[in-house]
Amino acid sequence: MVLKNVFFQRNSLLILLALVLASNISLYHSTFGVSILPENPNGVVVGSIIDLAIISPLLFIAWRRNWNLKNIIITIAGGLVLVRFLIPIEYLKPFEAVTWVGFTVEGMIVLFEISLLILLVKYLPAIIRSVRDSSLPVLFSFSNAIDKHIKSTPLIIKIICTEMLLFYYAFLSWKKQPNSNENTFTLHKNSSLIAMQIMIIHSIVLETLVIHWWLHEKFFILSIILLVLNIYTVIFFIGDLQAIRHNALQTTKEGMFISLGFRKRMEVKWSNIEKIIDEPRILEQKCAKDTIEFIARDFELTSPHVIIQLKVPAKATLFIGKQKAYKFVSIRVDEPNKFLKTINDNINK
Repeated sequence: MVLKNVFFQRNSLLILLALVLASNISLYHSTFGVSILPENPNGVVVGSIIDLAIISPLLFIAWRRNWNLKNIIITIAGGLVLVRFLIPIEYLKPFEAVTWVGFTVEGMIVLFEISLLILLVKYLPAIIRSVRDSSLPVLFSFSNAIDKHIKSTPLIIKIICTEMLLFYYAFLSWKKQPNSNENTFTLHKNSSLIAMQIMIIHSIVLETLVIHWWLHEKFFILSIILLVLNIYTVIFFIGDLQAIRHNALQTTKEGMFISLGFRKRMEVKWSNIEKIIDEPRILEQKCAKDTIEFIARDFELTSPHVIIQLKVPAKATLFIGKQKAYKFVSIRVDEPNKFLKTINDNINK
C-alpha cells in the first residue's frame, strides 16, 4: 500500500507539471488562449513566469526527489530560459531582463561543464589504455579508469562518461562480438528483452513521426524539443541493448561484476556473501525493499534464480552515476545451474 501511495504521488506531480506547462503553452500559442488575454497582459505574464520559473522547477525536483540548492538554482535558471522560448517576445518585453538571468546562470554552468570536458579529454588516452588493459567488463573498467585518472570525479564527469559509452555502444559496437567464456553468464538470451526493446524503439519512431508532423505547424519549438528527446530515447534504448549484450555477468577470484546495461551495475565480493537463497518458494515471493534486481524483464512475470544476501550492504551504481546500497541481490541468468555451482565453489574456497 505504501509503494502504491508513493507511485501515485510521484505520478500526480508529473501530471501537475504537464498541466502547468500545457496550460501556459495553450495560453500563448492557441487562438483561444490569445483571445482571452486582457489588453494589458502584464499580470498574466507575471503569473506565467512564476509558473515556468518557480512552480514547474519545484514540481520537477519533487518528482525527481533530488532536493539540494544546486539543483534548485539550475532548474529555476532553466525555467527562466523556458520562459523566453514559450512566451512570445511582444508580451515578455517588460520582463525581458528577468529571462537573461536564466541565460547567464545556464551559460556559467555550460562553461564549467566545458572546462570539465576539457579535463576529461586531456586524460582520455590514458583512460582508454586502462580500459583495454583491463579484463573487466567495459562498464566497470571505464568507470574505474575515470576514478583512477581523475581524482574526486564530479558527478557531471560521470554523466558525460555515461553518455560517451552510450553513444559508443549505440553506433560503434556492432562489428564486435560479445565476450564469452566459462567465467561469463548472460542475462538476456532466454528472455524476450531484445524483442521488447525493438518494439519500444519502433513505437517511439512512429510516435515521433506522427506527433512531430502534427505539432510542427502549431507549436514549432515544442515539436523540436520532443523530436530531440525522442531521438535521444531511441539512441538510449539501442545503446542500452548493446551494453547488455556486451557486458555479461563476469566472475573473478575476488567476486562477480554484474550489470544490466546502463540502468545498474554492481560488484559483489565473495567474502561479503552471507547466504545464498535458491528455494523456489522464497524466490517467487515479493522481494524486500533493499533488494536490487538483475533480471531481464520482458512481457512475462519472471522470478530470480538466486537471491544473494550480503553481510554488509554493497553500493550499486544506477543510471547517471547515482549510487545506492543494497542488502540483497536478485539475479536471473541463462545458465542457472552452472551459475549456482560457480557461486558455491567460490564461497567455499
